[in-house]
Amino acid sequence: MSGTNVETAGVVGAGTMGAGIAMSLASAGIGVTLVDAAPEALERARASIESTYRSAAERGRISPEEAAARTARIARSQTLDDLAHVDVAIEAVFEDLALKREIFGKLGAICGPAALLATNTSTLDVDAIASAAPNPERGIGMHFFSPAHIMKLLEVVRGRATSPATIEAAVALGERIGKIPVVVGNCDGFVGNRMLLGYKREAEFAVLAGATPAQVDGALEAFGFAMGPFAVSDLAGIDIGWRAKQERIKRGASPPFAVSDLPDVMVAANRLGQKNGRGYYRYEPGDRARHPDPDVDAIVAAERGRAGLEQRAMADEEIVQRAVYALVLEGARILDEGMAASARDIDTIWLNGYGFPKARGGPMHYAQETGLSSVLETMRAFRAADPAFWRIPEGLERAATRGTWPETI
Repeated sequence: MSGTNVETAGVVGAGTMGAGIAMSLASAGIGVTLVDAAPEALERARASIESTYRSAAERGRISPEEAAARTARIARSQTLDDLAHVDVAIEAVFEDLALKREIFGKLGAICGPAALLATNTSTLDVDAIASAAPNPERGIGMHFFSPAHIMKLLEVVRGRATSPATIEAAVALGERIGKIPVVVGNCDGFVGNRMLLGYKREAEFAVLAGATPAQVDGALEAFGFAMGPFAVSDLAGIDIGWRAKQERIKRGASPPFAVSDLPDVMVAANRLGQKNGRGYYRYEPGDRARHPDPDVDAIVAAERGRAGLEQRAMADEEIVQRAVYALVLEGARILDEGMAASARDIDTIWLNGYGFPKARGGPMHYAQETGLSSVLETMRAFRAADPAFWRIPEGLERAATRGTWPETI
């Protein structure tokens, strides 16, 4: 199977992600069958797809004729049997390993032996999913980012059994549908989400140590991020991150040396973010402006006491260093483990999927421009008070001595 000659595709799961993937494929001229057992989900997807293409035509981005053609390329079905003919099948149901394995097993039996089988999982073990189908060498992760019809990044996750031809086909398909594919290894969180955990952890640490959510967000927005981590949590829903944490715990994946249970306490207090007007900030009805909330200060103070931290003033420079260097730290570990082929690949992921400021070139590039020996010195200072988290990987030590990251791993 070659990704350049895909004519037909199946997408399983008609939620927001599945509909977005279907549109990415249809917009590239590929016929798509969108499958979901729930007719109401298919109807919601139909309405969303038609509305998206109609809006694009009204804004002049595509012609009305092209909007109609793209819409017509997406068929809907309630049965996986209708995917028997497809060149590629992409599973995009919610993050439940048993369900994804069940679907992969069925796809392996229904689709032709040359069909590419992909999972869109963002957190689960690609090997565990791919092994549920015959010929696991054709199984691969294709981690799209939401909204899938807009976001350019595509993490192509290779499993133990994934063949070179399958990787090549997935990369070619990603490029054909206008994505920026980056091949990564199969580990918890892959590359982007794995690094994100440490970034969020250090943002929470800064607040517990004495900064406010507004100061942390302001410092990172001044650095170049469009939104700081607490504003992002409020926008997405604090409970979304909380649920992801519970799933990680259920899988036995340890959190990155969490300093507190601040998100858990926020969810327990029904502070979910913009969706109910109460998160790390307070929101007025119909207004997304962030308003500081004294109730959050009280929650943070209580958590600070439980964590045994002394309140202190924290400069914006330290906030930025902690958050960004946490990315560099985990990126270096990822390179040591061979989960990414180069520092450049890591930067591509963070520039195109996570909003790292483009002018900074990505976290690994930024660290090299800052001076890897200087970055390492700052990390060692952080490690003195927090040795478990700021554990320095050998590859970073070597890179600091050379002054550059290795070209490829």
